[in-house]
Amino acid sequence: MDKILVHGGNSLAGSIKISGSKNSALPILAATLLTREPCTIHRVPDLSDTHYMLQILTHLGAQVERASGIVTVTADKVQSVAPYEVVRKMRASVGVLGPLLGRCKEATVSLPGGCVIGDRPIDLHLRGFEALGAAVRVESGNVKVFVPKLVGAVINLRGKFGPTVLGTDNVMMAAVLAEGTTVIEGAAQEPEVCDLADFLNKMGAKIEGAGTRRIIIEGVSELHGAEHDIIPDRIEAGTFLVAGAIAGSGVTVNRVEPNHLTAITNALSGCGFKIEAKKQSITVSPNGAPKPLEITTEPYPGFPTDMQAQMCALLSTTDGISVITENIFPQRYMHVAELKRMGAQVQMEGATAVIQGVEHLTGAPVMASDLRASAALVLAGLKADGITEVSRVYHIDRGYEHLDEKLSELGAHIERVKA
Repeated sequence: MDKILVHGGNSLAGSIKISGSKNSALPILAATLLTREPCTIHRVPDLSDTHYMLQILTHLGAQVERASGIVTVTADKVQSVAPYEVVRKMRASVGVLGPLLGRCKEATVSLPGGCVIGDRPIDLHLRGFEALGAAVRVESGNVKVFVPKLVGAVINLRGKFGPTVLGTDNVMMAAVLAEGTTVIEGAAQEPEVCDLADFLNKMGAKIEGAGTRRIIIEGVSELHGAEHDIIPDRIEAGTFLVAGAIAGSGVTVNRVEPNHLTAITNALSGCGFKIEAKKQSITVSPNGAPKPLEITTEPYPGFPTDMQAQMCALLSTTDGISVITENIFPQRYMHVAELKRMGAQVQMEGATAVIQGVEHLTGAPVMASDLRASAALVLAGLKADGITEVSRVYHIDRGYEHLDEKLSELGAHIERVKA
């Protein structure tokens, strides 16, 4: 098992290219199951999560070819059962339920289990499938859905903590092959949902309203192959912008969609950093002493929960008292205990973190608990005195394409070693 060693104190400068979005790639790869014809997807990031999804597609009978970020999937014949040993490593594997239901009119997929950032049930996904006419059973750790014929319906997918992104994706993928019109109310508005809708429309689907709270899907009898470029990963871009804010003299992220990052760049501006956005790039630079901040995570276009941990790292060394409230996953603060090991002063009040900025952090052995928490610990290590040793970096490899190498390109002293 690898560890990442971060030697603090080096200033970051320069530019890096942002990879394709993980949260777009996973449902789009799953959507290739909806047609017998070949689909070619460009800018698929090199991540353990995308590797797992390709393994699932292969298990289901699809032929998969991959080379230099380009993936071609041909699902001429598919089976409808994805057992636990195939899906257990990745929660997003439930994203094959929708396309299998649409294509095969039945699917059996093992529940991949919980998540360290709290309970993330799929009840909204199943409610959507039932509205389309499917029977749903959960037994022995498996979800079984089956239907003689999918029929369009009006479905509300808003949950306790806001809309469900993967649920919106899943229901949308099933509904494209349903008879009649489906209306998804309370739909997730994330750019990744729009990216999936764009791909499905290229395949012959008829989807309108993606990016709003109301998506309208006119069912079609079949879909065909298509070619598609994955959008840039806005969370990777945000993570590198925060790295530039923590330890940079001027860091530019290229190959991005600046309008997808408005909440993040607004937060950094509010913290006192200079932000320059161009057509496909954003630069963050120092602009005097950083200022404390109050942030509340919200569904898109609000501040993303996937950037909360990284902002905790930044605000830990920002003079004054900052406040972060987590509205999406209230338990998503596993990184706080590890930041405290490095000298951060953070008090938890329910789902709110009150951060008293300190002058400096100190390198320490820390343990990653989830994908974004692990990135936050690496970012904190950039600012810390001495060496920060981050264990369990397989979490990082789930969602960041060569994070350590890209930070090295910017001037960080960072190395990956065998534990």
